[in-house]
Amino acid sequence: MNLCWKSRYNKNMDAAQELDRLAQPGSLFEKLEQGDLRCQACAHRCLIHPGKRGVCGVRFNDKGVLMAPRGYVAGAQIDPIEKKPLAHFLPGSQVLTFGMLGCNFHCSFCQNWHSSQALRDPCADASVEYIQKISAERMVQAALENGAASIASSYNEPMITAEWAMEVFTLAKSRGLKTAMVSNGFATAEALKALRPCLDALKVDLKSMQDTQYKKMGGRLQPVLDTIQLARDLGLWVEVVTLVIPGFNDSVEELWQAGRFVSSVSPDIPWHVTAYHPDYQMLDAPPTPAETLQRAAEIGQEAGLRYVYAGNLPGRVGSLEDTHCPTCARLLIQRRGYRILKNLVTPQGTCQYCGEKIAGVFSAIQTS
Repeated sequence: MNLCWKSRYNKNMDAAQELDRLAQPGSLFEKLEQGDLRCQACAHRCLIHPGKRGVCGVRFNDKGVLMAPRGYVAGAQIDPIEKKPLAHFLPGSQVLTFGMLGCNFHCSFCQNWHSSQALRDPCADASVEYIQKISAERMVQAALENGAASIASSYNEPMITAEWAMEVFTLAKSRGLKTAMVSNGFATAEALKALRPCLDALKVDLKSMQDTQYKKMGGRLQPVLDTIQLARDLGLWVEVVTLVIPGFNDSVEELWQAGRFVSSVSPDIPWHVTAYHPDYQMLDAPPTPAETLQRAAEIGQEAGLRYVYAGNLPGRVGSLEDTHCPTCARLLIQRRGYRILKNLVTPQGTCQYCGEKIAGVFSAIQTS
């Protein structure tokens, strides 16, 4: 028997019941016959019968009305924007990041599993104490009071509570803040188009280029690729992250496939190859060596990407933490971990040496 089961099962149930009490009617769904609903928040497109819930565990059918939690956070803090990671979106600024409970995936290597798997895994300490009721107004006030330039939804999968994110983001933008989502990319066109008026940036995890690996996580590859393409087409600022895991997705062939795909969408999309550490249920793979990240970054550059970064190993990957001008090659942004040591990109988003346009959002009033 799972040793976590007896001690924490009731806490998980209590948390789930509290989220149901916080649920309000959602907008991302299609009404079907006999009270059934087709959820449109993510690419599972769950068929939800009355009284049942979707794969994520938080969206459910209440007598023909889709309900989704809102008005709460399970965690919120002020972070450097580089922690998301977003390298070309207001670099050096602070972001108020908030997260909820639940996910539409069940990745064995999840590094936020205490919140993402809180409603699925009894080992996750899903105490009701972590559920803090909060209004969109208070969230935006907190961001402004703490000098944040943006608000981001992260930690768990934000698409499963997209309506709550839209409420927060719409108010945030009216107060001059930028907005961002950190997502696994398993989204729908309906969700992305609904979010577009209030969303500025989307960071997508491209976890593998193998559909078989995605199926182990509870998803599929193609919807993630479609999300990256559509988000870029919609004018969102997009950055892609691949957590490079030894023996899982670190082959030269797979890294080439990832680099070529991102470059085919746009060579201006920053691609972050980041180091894995053993966590959650995947404890047998070793930590990612710096040499593997350096090789992955070289592959991305050879695939035509103009901005490739190696992350999670500060000080061990040379200049791969930094931003260089793709035209004159001069150092523009020097980083160590989440710290900006030098930023020579102009507020207009150009190289101060040669005038080359640097892709991204470099001031609060700039668009991508």
